[in-house]
Amino acid sequence: MKLLSRALALAVIFIICAAVGMFAYALFGEREYPVAQTRVVIPAGATFDQVLLILRSDRVIAHTIPLHLWAKVRGDETKVRAGEYEFGPHESAAQILNALMTQGSAVARWVTIPEGFTDAQIAEQLQSAGIGNAAQYAHAFATDSLVIDGVRTKSLEGELFPDTYLVPVTATPREVETQLESRFFATLPHDAAKLARGLHVSVPQVVTVASLVEREAKLDRDRPVIAGVVYNRLRLGMPLEIDATIEYALPEHKTELSRADLAIRSPYNTYLHTGLPPTPIANPGAASLEAAFHPAVTKALYYVYCGKGGHVFAPTLAQHEANVARCLK
Repeated sequence: MKLLSRALALAVIFIICAAVGMFAYALFGEREYPVAQTRVVIPAGATFDQVLLILRSDRVIAHTIPLHLWAKVRGDETKVRAGEYEFGPHESAAQILNALMTQGSAVARWVTIPEGFTDAQIAEQLQSAGIGNAAQYAHAFATDSLVIDGVRTKSLEGELFPDTYLVPVTATPREVETQLESRFFATLPHDAAKLARGLHVSVPQVVTVASLVEREAKLDRDRPVIAGVVYNRLRLGMPLEIDATIEYALPEHKTELSRADLAIRSPYNTYLHTGLPPTPIANPGAASLEAAFHPAVTKALYYVYCGKGGHVFAPTLAQHEANVARCLK
């Protein structure tokens, strides 16, 4: 019996050692794939299981189970970062996982540009993603321009469309501009010039209106009405009196403006100057562009934010003051 028990124990130990050896080989020794230099795109938001299936489908790894278990034990499942990767031939599964966590083999990275970001904020976002230098991007965005409907813009403010992009890590500012501008032009209505003329403005001016809407609106339903108010005031020659334009002119963001801020000498001070600011004040998303090209037909000339219910609108100053008293009490 003792000999049998010892034999069983040895058999169990042998099986465990063999299993551990096979597991270790699958992680560190198996190098059948990739058979050649291989590029793989890991989508933004992909789960770890989806990543493993992509790697196997693209013949980067031979098996998913060992890597799944290894990552689960180490807590690495949430550390994989989306992007485009280039793997050399015959890398181990452990090397592949490490590259996905450190982005050491990344040739492109996903960068999300939120709606309402300024060009300066986009430059910082790119640098934070490990793509280029913020100062170089900011300089390029400020000095480059586009011709839209026969009008040359003063910079690229407003024309760098907010979205999620797969950007090469070696991208130049011009290459990034091309990516974002292409999406911007694709988002404009096909009859943008006709719509702008119907509003008695140019397409770049509609984009400026869209930037105002982007920074002012809290709810999508308010965007067309805010655009309608802006066009109404422009038509009557009234100052727009939009706080967001002053915030754009200030060196640092403020949650509340002072009386001194409202008197700042800047072409972006829409309390002192009539008409639109000289450039957009942010990069508007699709909803704000849609609202600016298709404003609501309204008699409103004023609006005030009224908490979670969005903005309330008024055609007269007396009604607006009553709304302000109710909403800001």
